[in-house]
Amino acid sequence: MVIYSINDLEKLSGVKAHTLRIWEKRYGIIEPKRTPTNIRYYLDEDLKLILNIAFLNKKGYKISKIAALEPSEIQRKVSEYSDVEEVGNDHLDALTLCILELNEAKFSRILDKSIKEYGFEYTMNNVIYPLLDKLSMMWMSGSIKGVHEHFVSNIVRRKTIHAVDSITDHYPSNPTFQIYLPENENHELSLLYLHYLLKARGMNVINLGINLSLIDVIDGSRIAHPDFIFVIINESLAGEGLEMYLEQLEIQSGRSKILLSGLQVVNPNVKLPKNVSVLSGTEDVVKFVDGLKTGSAPTDH
Repeated sequence: MVIYSINDLEKLSGVKAHTLRIWEKRYGIIEPKRTPTNIRYYLDEDLKLILNIAFLNKKGYKISKIAALEPSEIQRKVSEYSDVEEVGNDHLDALTLCILELNEAKFSRILDKSIKEYGFEYTMNNVIYPLLDKLSMMWMSGSIKGVHEHFVSNIVRRKTIHAVDSITDHYPSNPTFQIYLPENENHELSLLYLHYLLKARGMNVINLGINLSLIDVIDGSRIAHPDFIFVIINESLAGEGLEMYLEQLEIQSGRSKILLSGLQVVNPNVKLPKNVSVLSGTEDVVKFVDGLKTGSAPTDH
């Protein structure tokens, strides 16, 4: 059983602790439990209720009106909004509730509506990534479990693969990118989204997948002769290990230019080969690819 302090509820719901106390005293919306030493705490159902109430309050419902509703009626109204309203920051609460309840149908409907109206890239940057940031905080507080993380990852993975496969244009004369994650790197979503960004901009992509050995990477480059080899490194390599890895990759990569992204590349003490360019995030990737189209992309770091 996960328990929360009022400060935990503030962080997870976005509702100030002072406001929560007012809701509690004036409207009796939530009733905290107490430890034998009289310390207040809250449970999962309290968090879900606060998320629902916060959602309706952002939609213009007065707290006094919400307080008069049964919990089931509150949930029904939230469901109605999340099914028909446009998706934005206000819907992070609705998406979070879908995750807590493992409600795949509703979670998918919200994402599909955003993708249809605003496009996949907008949805990824303005809905999915902010949601993942929120889930990271919830994970640290213990309010979500491994099953919730798998639930979200599986759905977002499917949506991203569908978005990639929906791009049918092919431009043989445009640059080819060989992309992958090295051994002990398993954050596939980053790789899939990179695949989408490149393909959506007319680039040719060879996605070798995750957990790839250096030998396989080199074999791939010798077969396909890509213009760029793009590797994302977040956890598996650091310091001298990263330098040695990139040195070997540069030696064996032929004429392919190496692009590097991920958390490990921010270390200013790492010496990078001349053939390596660092792209620190999504914006850098987009600028680089757009620069290829105009002939202004940088060729080294």
